[in-house]
Amino acid sequence: MVWKIFLFLLMAGVIIAAFIFPAPQQQIGDASRIFYFHVPQAWVGVVAFVVSLIASIRYLRKGKIIDDDRARVAAGLGLLFTILATVSGSIYAKATWGAYWNWDPRQTSILMLLLIYGAYFALRSAIEVETKRARLSAVYAIFAFITVPFLVFIIPRMMLSLHPSDTVISSSGSPLGTSYAAAIFFSSLIAFTGLFFWINNLALRICIVERRMLEESDQ
Repeated sequence: MVWKIFLFLLMAGVIIAAFIFPAPQQQIGDASRIFYFHVPQAWVGVVAFVVSLIASIRYLRKGKIIDDDRARVAAGLGLLFTILATVSGSIYAKATWGAYWNWDPRQTSILMLLLIYGAYFALRSAIEVETKRARLSAVYAIFAFITVPFLVFIIPRMMLSLHPSDTVISSSGSPLGTSYAAAIFFSSLIAFTGLFFWINNLALRICIVERRMLEESDQ
């Protein structure tokens, strides 16, 4: 309970601080404050896909269905946070580039990532036999993750982009603008990461309860 209270206070503090204190790239106005949320959302998406990868590998090694549940839940949350990052990035794009979607390399790569992991759930829904579904989904999740570092970190950096660099430089030349901007950003990063693991744990517990109820009904 203590860490949940801490997470609530931290997230509330980040939201309040984001509205009170100016963000890097103040020349674009209040839309720049999206920076405090957009990057952590994208980061959590990658973390979730890593968790899904690990769970998928564990399923192929041990064959425990709970690992398939872990992979599915994490992939779903990764897809959710990636969608949130796409939406917040589109709002930022409208304020800076004049349009919500510009087919910028980073926008295109994140769309490809959404399609890849969307196909993961399409695959799951197309297979009725649980063990076969879990096995094929685990293999797909492993190959899907191979694309993550390329689509998120490598390919966008190899092409000219309207997207600002990862290290946001203020007019003073200091990373992240000022110390308070850095404090808000990293606090948001911690808060969103904690939020992911909290939601992930809750969703996994629901899966366990549902399986137990299904087993009891079959007896």
